Amino acid sequence: MSDTHPADTNPSFTAPPSATPPKRRHTRRWRRTTLAALLLAAVVLPLSAAARPQIPAPPPAALPTPLTPAALATAYEANRENAAEAARMAAADGDVSRAAADRALASPSRRLLRFDARGDGQATEVFGDLPHATRVAVLVPGSDTTLDTYARFRTAAESLYRRLTHEAAGDTRTAVIAWLGYRTPATISTTVLTPGRAGQAAPHLREFIRELRTLTAPGPAAVALLCHSYGTVVCARTAPALTGLGVTDIALVGSPGAGAGSVADLHTSARVWAARGADDWIAEVPHLRADLFGTTVGLGADPVSASFGARVFAAGPGGHSDYFTPGSASLANLARIVLGETTEVTRA
Repeated sequence: MSDTHPADTNPSFTAPPSATPPKRRHTRRWRRTTLAALLLAAVVLPLSAAARPQIPAPPPAALPTPLTPAALATAYEANRENAAEAARMAAADGDVSRAAADRALASPSRRLLRFDARGDGQATEVFGDLPHATRVAVLVPGSDTTLDTYARFRTAAESLYRRLTHEAAGDTRTAVIAWLGYRTPATISTTVLTPGRAGQAAPHLREFIRELRTLTAPGPAAVALLCHSYGTVVCARTAPALTGLGVTDIALVGSPGAGAGSVADLHTSARVWAARGADDWIAEVPHLRADLFGTTVGLGADPVSASFGARVFAAGPGGHSDYFTPGSASLANLARIVLGETTEVTRA
């Protein structure tokens, strides 16, 4: 799911504590109706999104193989040059928005482990000194995250990195990675209600986590996967393949359902956390899962439910886009999870 919802509202009056404002009741009915329509669409329509006209773009840069700490500077530079070329090609094609997004990624300050401007685009960006990090957070985004909307995702990663830098103590050194390494579904689409894109993404996320172990020295860092919205489906699908790769924690925030019935179904030794803000519209998503006409529709159990078995932590009053907002309870708890300060996490 994306960071926004088409029906976010502000009630026009203050109701008594026991009452629900009429406008909010109407909004909830609208949300339920819309989500039910999407569920129906996932069954009766082809499971493919409308294709965007292709933007001319270069193939990804050739990078050192295998990628090592010593080769990171070379990789960063190659990807920045590739982003600059992509910006020129997009501008020549008249796509001002994509050209601006690519140009921003080509800035000398950016550290791109991966970059691919083709189609909706993919990027993996590093915040901090990765080779010397002892704790690494990998952020996995939800739907509607593309190169065109990447700045929003980057802001979340920057916010977390600032918090970690402020909170880290002693010899702890941190890095944050914004991993847009898969083709995310559109929020208003048939694909967002199925685990198909997550299944496609899982091998790529697993391979990235494996590669990450070779990029920190003197030893592999502890890795926390922080997964938002549809990204929680990606992380859950990847979880069984991460054993032995240093993933200590998996946090599912704003989840529409992780595509699994319980923590046990994830087959992971990592601690599994879950949270949902009090004003997150994702709570309206029906937690259903069914095999219809050969297609799995729905994303299953609610990760914040007691039956799922995750460690549910406080996320405060925020909405679907607020989990990484500076000063929020959710950001504070996510930072504690990354830092291994699990006893300090405030529970819901």
